[in-house]
Amino acid sequence: MTELRIAIVGFGKIARDQHVGAIAAVPGATLTAVASRNASLPGLPHFATLEELLEKGPDIDAVSLCTPPQVRRAQAAAALKAGKHVMLEKPPGASVAELDPLIAMATEAKRTLFATWHSRHAPAVEPARQWLTGRRIKSVHIDWKEDVRVWHPGQGWIWEPGGLGVFDPGINALSILTRILPYPVFVTAAELAFPANRQAPIAANLTMADIDGLPVTAEFDFRQTGPQSWDILVETDQGRMILSGGGARMAIEGKVLAEAPDEEYRGLYRRFVELTATGASDVDLTPLRLVADAFLLGRRTVVEPFVD
Repeated sequence: MTELRIAIVGFGKIARDQHVGAIAAVPGATLTAVASRNASLPGLPHFATLEELLEKGPDIDAVSLCTPPQVRRAQAAAALKAGKHVMLEKPPGASVAELDPLIAMATEAKRTLFATWHSRHAPAVEPARQWLTGRRIKSVHIDWKEDVRVWHPGQGWIWEPGGLGVFDPGINALSILTRILPYPVFVTAAELAFPANRQAPIAANLTMADIDGLPVTAEFDFRQTGPQSWDILVETDQGRMILSGGGARMAIEGKVLAEAPDEEYRGLYRRFVELTATGASDVDLTPLRLVADAFLLGRRTVVEPFVD
């Protein structure tokens, strides 16, 4: 097997904590270089920018963009123009429409564009999807609350336009929701709480439905301290299913039926290697569209300032 030579662009917390180890663990993938203004990895070539990497760096086949979403479109376009495959961390961009030209570029260049949703690779997500198949779903509730100071320390970009605020983790829940439900859902109402000194919400409540009126609600909050909540509760005609731990565990009426160690990012890179073998792309924008619609329909309230 020819190794897929990958460069990580943007070497922040998520790249260090997840991407480096995942690449090392996936056959057919190798980390070749890092491009980041503020961080490097000992033993690997380092470049300050993607442009410098493409001009002066070693031979690579692909880039994994772990930069803030506000700058990814231009970086993805530059990489595709240079003949590289592109992996996009979630969310894939700062807006929905900016992805369409990138999809067209990738198709024309016969290169892979992969918009990743790592939470869909959590171990209990597929068992949950299979269990729900054929059952009548009565309601769904998402409880997705975490401490922004723990998970995004000092990351000012998340509070800027396009940074999504609390939807940065919330979109993980929406990526799972849109994978496990048998029919598409859409937003019918939203309440968005914006800190007085920030441009993105710190909390959000969403009301959604499918075409038949299935009630789906979600509560997202960046102000949770103590135990963190990443849970999806589904009431069905054959009992209550709870996906907890961000999709790590599935229980039916309290009985755990699926649980396994976290290999979400390994799953992403296995998929990336598979896609690049043929130049195919995988760009599902459904979770991002739900977030965009929440902003379109959301009633905005102003809450106390947030100081990191």
